[in-house]
Formats: sequence, structure tokens, C-alpha cells
Amino acid sequence: MEERAAPPLRMTAKEFHARPGVEDWRVLYWGAHAFYACDGFAHAARLVGAVARVVAEVGHEPDVDVRPHGITLRTFTQRNGSLSAIDAELARRVSEVVRAEGGRPDPSQLMVLGLAVAQDRGVDVRPFWSAVLGYEHVDDADAIDPHRRNPHVWVHELDPPKPGRGRTHIDISVPADQARARVDAALAAGGRLVDASPYGWWTIASPENHGIDIAAWPDVEDHEEDAAADDD
Repeated sequence: MEERAAPPLRMTAKEFHARPGVEDWRVLYWGAHAFYACDGFAHAARLVGAVARVVAEVGHEPDVDVRPHGITLRTFTQRNGSLSAIDAELARRVSEVVRAEGGRPDPSQLMVLGLAVAQDRGVDVRPFWSAVLGYEHVDDADAIDPHRRNPHVWVHELDPPKPGRGRTHIDISVPADQARARVDAALAAGGRLVDASPYGWWTIASPENHGIDIAAWPDVEDHEEDAAADDD
């Protein structure tokens, strides 16, 4: 029987940020991300061409979103967004070539949006959300756009249970060094702080009591025991 190759060792956000040359990148939901501002569509296309040359050499493909004002990149190793050493190497080399072509890093433009859907104990609503959105299941609780364009759906139980009451809130993943400014802006615009965690997230209610979670924790995550479990 042919032996399967061992999966790459998972890299935590802290380990990723410790690598030299990745200062432009932030770890949000679903991987490590970078944004580079540019001077028009032709310039953006030139930046993508430089990225493509690195991809061919490294052998690891990122997601790239191209707009006339800039390009956004995301790299990951596992479908759940986990990172490995090849992501850090790709990030380092991409940063070098994109900066050389005049791309200007701006982490304040990075954000990943998610929908958190509550369900009662013993109920599974993820198949419904996957069907209605055309999404695919990832791990035990998430559903994602197979093209990774649109917000993910995270399904969780209500605690305490509230049978028959479907609830949703919005999850916003931003760089750790941008989170406090985002929270302050939301509060200044009429939001109300409901909860805060020393681990890097804030729950905010809108003036009409809509729930929003602003999460900085993916960018500082360093749970060695989780990393070891994911590598099993």
C-alpha cells in the first residue's frame, strides 16, 4: 500500500509573523492576507504578473483579487485557512516583488466577513445554508463559497437553547493592529459595547440591537496544543 505524505506542519499566527519579510501580511479568517495599493488597473495587472512569477517558482497558489486601486492576496495551506511554512515563504517573496513594482502595502484595507448562524441543540441547519448559498462544508461548523469570494457561514448552538428562534450575527475579522480603531469607530457611530475579551474580540450592538463581533484573535493566535491537534 502506498503511504500518504504527511500533511505540512501547521503554523500559528505568531509563528507566521515571526518569519522575516512578512510584515505586510495579517492573519485573518481563512489565511494570511495582504493588500497593496496601486495606480490604476494596468499597474494592478503588472503586480499580478509579478506575483505569478513567484507562484511559479514557489509552487503554491494564493487567491488574488484585482481592482483598479489595488490587489488583495490570501495564502493558506489547508481548506480551513491553516498556514504552513510555504505560506510564509510565498508571502515573503510576494512582498519583495510587489514592492519592487511600486505596490504600497496597506493593512488597514484588510477585512474578512462572516455570518454566524445560531441553531438549537440537536438541530443541524448547515445543510440548508449550504444549499441556499451553493456553499461547501468545511470542518465541523463552517460552510464556504467554493470560490472563496463571499462571507463564510459559521453554525453554532445557542446557549441557553431557544427552540425555534433562528438568530444570526456578523463576524468581522480585521488585523490586530486595526481592531481597536474599528471598535472605536463603531462606538462613535452609535454602537454599544456588549462584551470584550482579553483574547481579542469585541461584541458590539448596533443602535437597533444587531449583533456584530469584531475579531482580532486570528492575527495573534498561538495555541500550540491546537496546532498539534491539527497536525494529527
